[in-house]
Amino acid sequence: MDETRRLIRVRTRHNKPAFKRRGLHRKSRLADVWRRPRGLQNKQRAQFKAKGALPRPGYGSPAAVRGMHPSGYAEVRVFTPADLVDLNPETQAVRIAGSVGNRKRGVIQERALELGLKVLNAKDLTPAAEVPAAAEEEVNENE
Repeated sequence: MDETRRLIRVRTRHNKPAFKRRGLHRKSRLADVWRRPRGLQNKQRAQFKAKGALPRPGYGSPAAVRGMHPSGYAEVRVFTPADLVDLNPETQAVRIAGSVGNRKRGVIQERALELGLKVLNAKDLTPAAEVPAAAEEEVNENE
């Protein structure tokens, strides 16, 4: 486990360049997504130092921790409570899908707690506190 933590730290070091699309600062309509420079006169394609780095295989994270959550768990996306069966609480953590509603989310969170699984995007699903009596009196007086 110590080796895994070390590799995660290595992965999160800030020695990687921010791969920016050429001309991104000039046009607001250009999306901030990487596009390979292909023009013949393009300085970035020719790898001029000041024009930004190109993604290369050497910038990748260690294979042992690639795709792993920063907490050290492997993420597993869950849609139903049945998906929690056969998960290992020591190596895997649960991320509840965004399309899951609050009712099913509550069931999944409770079941994960029983099984000892960590939920990465847990929500507090307790109902909102009731309106204080003083506020109700003000509403009644205004009517």
